[in-house]
Amino acid sequence: MRTRKQKIILAAKIIATIFLVIIIALFAFRNALLKQAIAKISFKMERDYNSVFSIKEASFVGFSGVSLSQIILVPKDADTLFNIQKMKTSVNFWRLLIGDIQLGTLEIENGYVQLVKNKKGRNFEAFLKKDEATTNSNEKRNYAKFAYRIISKVLNLVPTDMKIENLSFRLNDDGNKTTVNFQKLRLVNQQLETYIKVETNTFTQRIRIRGFADPRNKKADIRFFNMDSGAIKMPYIDERFNLKSSFDSIRVNIENIDKSGGKLHIDGFASIANLMVNHPKIASKDVVIKNAKFDFRFLLGSDFISIDSSSTVEFNKIKFHPYLSYETREDTIYKLKVAIPKMKAQDFISSLPDGLFSHFQGMEAEGNFEYNLDFMFNKNKPNTLIFDSNLKKENLKITKYGEANLNKLNGEFVYRAIINNVPQRPVLIGSSNPNYTPLDQISPYLQKCVLTSEDPSFFSHRGFINEAFKQSILKNIRTKKFSRGASTISMQLIKNVFLTREKTASRKLEEILLVYILENNRIASKERMLEVYFNIIEWGPNVYGIGEASQFYFQKRPADLTLKECLFLATIVPKPKKFMWQFDNEGKLKSFANQQQKFLSNLMLRRGILIPEDTIGQSIPLNLSGNAHSLLKLKVQDSIPVDSLAVEEPYEF
Repeated sequence: MRTRKQKIILAAKIIATIFLVIIIALFAFRNALLKQAIAKISFKMERDYNSVFSIKEASFVGFSGVSLSQIILVPKDADTLFNIQKMKTSVNFWRLLIGDIQLGTLEIENGYVQLVKNKKGRNFEAFLKKDEATTNSNEKRNYAKFAYRIISKVLNLVPTDMKIENLSFRLNDDGNKTTVNFQKLRLVNQQLETYIKVETNTFTQRIRIRGFADPRNKKADIRFFNMDSGAIKMPYIDERFNLKSSFDSIRVNIENIDKSGGKLHIDGFASIANLMVNHPKIASKDVVIKNAKFDFRFLLGSDFISIDSSSTVEFNKIKFHPYLSYETREDTIYKLKVAIPKMKAQDFISSLPDGLFSHFQGMEAEGNFEYNLDFMFNKNKPNTLIFDSNLKKENLKITKYGEANLNKLNGEFVYRAIINNVPQRPVLIGSSNPNYTPLDQISPYLQKCVLTSEDPSFFSHRGFINEAFKQSILKNIRTKKFSRGASTISMQLIKNVFLTREKTASRKLEEILLVYILENNRIASKERMLEVYFNIIEWGPNVYGIGEASQFYFQKRPADLTLKECLFLATIVPKPKKFMWQFDNEGKLKSFANQQQKFLSNLMLRRGILIPEDTIGQSIPLNLSGNAHSLLKLKVQDSIPVDSLAVEEPYEF
């Protein structure tokens, strides 16, 4: 009688034999199984994606290797998606048994993958279809689990050893063509070496990529270099988005990808040297950042995606810690925090990117500062928006001005408005100009009306109004475009005197920084700033300053303007060249214009800026007695439709 030990040994032998038989059977019939698998893929491609998939020859090599030739995928009535002449690969047999594909080696010779968009459509359109089961599911996505699954699958498809010769990735977007040809790629013993040739409609370039790559342990350290002279240009985006960009080198390092405690951590850093970007919406010149580095930690949970505050961004000598998150636990919430630790003001100025802050070139400063920004927007509760900007300074002082010499405001100077990059006629801002009007000679009514409509807290703020920024952000989010700014009179003054009217990120950033310097270093008094403002702003077509405006509209001195006339002048400040569309064909104010002025006067009454006696005679019709009256007659004769800027719309204060 067999003992228990003998029975266990016998059972083990039987299981081993059965397993061996299965392995032998699989080995014997593996080519048939391979052909069956290819047939299934071909059927699925035709059924689900209306595409023809074919492989001319397919066979096993050794125990786990597969050799394929002429692998082609062609969507019907569209350009070929890919065509690979020769490919050899091996898979991890044991992981394959549990349904997980993990490539061991990969060799590719001669082939291409191409994405085409033309009049016939996109050759990849069918593959963009969403899975209906996923689309219709109400189950909330777990960001950490989803991202980790995708990353793991992608990295498992990256072989540990790879050899590629002459593989091209082609992109044709309505004639904007880009070809990235991997002339040679080697990944051996975790060391990566790649030579790439990039060709576009406008340039040809050779790039070298080398470094360390360990897909199984989810680590990499890769660098990009130009093999030719000059910087590496970014293909496609120039032709597609009118964004020119280049760099000398890039380094990307992935130190850790780990999922624990329900959270996914992705740690590493990226650095770039001599990054150049040029786009009409960014700046009128090339913007250059000499050295930049991003030490990142991405955190993903079941209901949030974030850049952790332990991350650090550095460019030149500026260093700050960003925090960015997208949360969906109960409401959809966006958060942004920026913390710049204590640093020298001069280091900050000298580190500003070339081309982005041209008016700061040559500026010198003393002292230190630190800065914190806290922003939060709840999509379901927009009125709870948080916008808190806080700068702490320590002996901060500007010792030398750059191109924008703010002391200019305290003396006589020549002002020239620039409209559509065209300088307008020169206007002397000073007593030598007979139309120049000192503040004490401007009607108090006009001062009160303009301050109420443009900047009620001008004499108390330091250049910015946080609440105005919040309301501006809210409206821009609701309209999904930049439909409202938050300009104070200080900001309008800086924009007019020192900057251009170009709508670029550069101009707006310079405006913010110059306003801060102007207001917080008390370079000019509030009264002087307001006086210059009244004498430079545009009040009509080729009409600059209140001295010209009071004559143009009413043939009066600014001191003699009535409340009715001042209300009119205040309400046309946002669109002075369109003033004539406030009048009907008989030269009378339209109802919407009267309502704007009535709203403004009632607001001033409620705030105690006016008293009821001030409004006596306000019902008397407004009479344009100056040259402006002739433009009303031209408007009646003009058959050109009113443009979108001249439509009747509510006035905002």
